[in-house]
Amino acid sequence: MGVKERRQREKTQVREKILDAALEFFAREGVEGVTMRALADAIEYSPPVIYAHFRDKDAIIRELCNRQIRGLAQAFSTFGALDPVERLRRIGYAYTDFAVEHPSHFRFLFLTEHALPDELGDDPEQNAYAFLKQTVKDGLAAGVFRAGYTDAEEIAQLCWGGAHGLVALHNIKAEASWIEWRDARTSARRLIDATLDGIVKPEAAKRAARPASRRAPVRRSSR
Repeated sequence: MGVKERRQREKTQVREKILDAALEFFAREGVEGVTMRALADAIEYSPPVIYAHFRDKDAIIRELCNRQIRGLAQAFSTFGALDPVERLRRIGYAYTDFAVEHPSHFRFLFLTEHALPDELGDDPEQNAYAFLKQTVKDGLAAGVFRAGYTDAEEIAQLCWGGAHGLVALHNIKAEASWIEWRDARTSARRLIDATLDGIVKPEAAKRAARPASRRAPVRRSSR
């Protein structure tokens, strides 16, 4: 490996270390009122080192959000060949698994006040919400939703809300002694199932439950 390649690798490693440490710091402290100097002190890098990689705090937040949303999109993509109803179910399960297994990351991305970036656009392979919305569009094209559910954005937000609500409460209030919490993952999945039961036609839900080898090919609608 030449000098140039080694320096580039070292630069990349430092950048990733900054992002990893910043994620934990923002998740713990929030983003409001956090300065670059406070961040530098917390993650044990000098401000000039951080500024060499990121213009400002907002640039760090954007990159962290982009990285996490891309990661969720990649996880969702493993369900891409499934029936739209089953795909929605698996998306919800994967989202709640992320919340339970990575509570600080979930808190930063979805429970901390900051604007989510829009650089990822509507590419389902890069944007987890775009993947969810495309799945809803596939479901609309296949006629799986009950009468009255025709707005892809609304359906996507209902599905997101069904997956988000309980794990968000658990993330924020898990230490509350006045709540006899049940297992977050199990309860969240029951809520996802109940949400889908409310918006999906019964016959479509039955089709989705068939073995994958017997299902028809997934229809793709244009974005």
